[in-house]
Amino acid sequence: MTEKRYSGRVFDAAALEQIRAILRTQAGASRQQLSYRVCEALEWRKPDGSLKDMSCRVALLGLYRDGLIALPPPRRHFEPQRSYSRRTPQGEPGLALDAPLSALGSVRLELVERPRSGLWNELIDRYHYLGYKPLPGAQLRYFAYAGEHLVAVLGFGAAAWQTAPRDQWIGWSREQRQRHLSAVVNNARFLILPWIRVPSLASKLLGLAARTLPGQWQARYGYRPYLLETFVEAERFSGTCYRAANWRCVGHTQGRGKLGDHRLGQVPVKTVWLYPLTPDCRQRLCQ
Repeated sequence: MTEKRYSGRVFDAAALEQIRAILRTQAGASRQQLSYRVCEALEWRKPDGSLKDMSCRVALLGLYRDGLIALPPPRRHFEPQRSYSRRTPQGEPGLALDAPLSALGSVRLELVERPRSGLWNELIDRYHYLGYKPLPGAQLRYFAYAGEHLVAVLGFGAAAWQTAPRDQWIGWSREQRQRHLSAVVNNARFLILPWIRVPSLASKLLGLAARTLPGQWQARYGYRPYLLETFVEAERFSGTCYRAANWRCVGHTQGRGKLGDHRLGQVPVKTVWLYPLTPDCRQRLCQ
C-alpha cells in the first residue's frame, strides 16, 4: 500500500499492519473499542492528551471501505442525517432593527450551552444559506447580543486539512501541519440575523470573537489556538466585514472541498481569510 490519508493523518504500510494486528487480537471488540486501541497504539491524541477517537473511527471506516482492513459489523444502526427540522417561536423572525451600533448598548458574546443548543441550530438552519450541519471536531459556538437584542450567531470548529493559500502563507511542512493543525480554528458559520440592519456590527463581532475565543478555547480544550481561518464564497460575498476586522485575504481555493479531495469543482471557489491570534503565529505553527 502506498501512503493514504484519512482524518488528516497519513497511514503507511507499517501503520496498516499495526492496525491489522490489533483487529486480529481484539476479536469481539466493538468498532468504538477498536478505535481506542488504535489511538493508543499510534499515539493519536488531541493537544489535551485525550484520544482522537472520532477521527480514528472515521479513518478505520475509510480503510474498511477501501478494502484495506476488515471491521466487525456495527452494533448500532443510525438513520441518515436529515436537515434540522425543529422550529420554535424563539426562532421566528424578530422585529426589524435598523440603528447605529452606538445606540444599542454593549456588544457581547455568549457561549452556546446545551439547553440552548437547539436554538443555535435552528437559526443557522433557517437563515444561513448553507443550512445546519454539525461542526467538525473541537468547537465553540456563540450567540451575539447588542444590548438586549440577539443579533447574530457564530460557530468555530476544526480547520481545513489543507488549502494552498493558507499553507503557503504559514510556510509549514506536511509534518508540521499534521502536528499543529489543531491550533488553527475555522470560523465555519457567521450569521447576522436577517432582520438586523446595524452598520459595522459584523466587523465588531469578528474583532470581539478574536479577543474572546483563545481563552475560552484553552479553558475547554487545554490549549490556545494561534490562527483563525474562514472561507468566503467568492460569487456571493466580497468579505468586506472580514477586511474591516483586519483579517487578511491570502488567495482563492480551487474548489476541492474541506478535506482537499483531488476532484476539482466539487464546491464553489472561495476566498481564504486569515487572522493571526499571536504576532508569531507562523513561527509557532512551523515548529
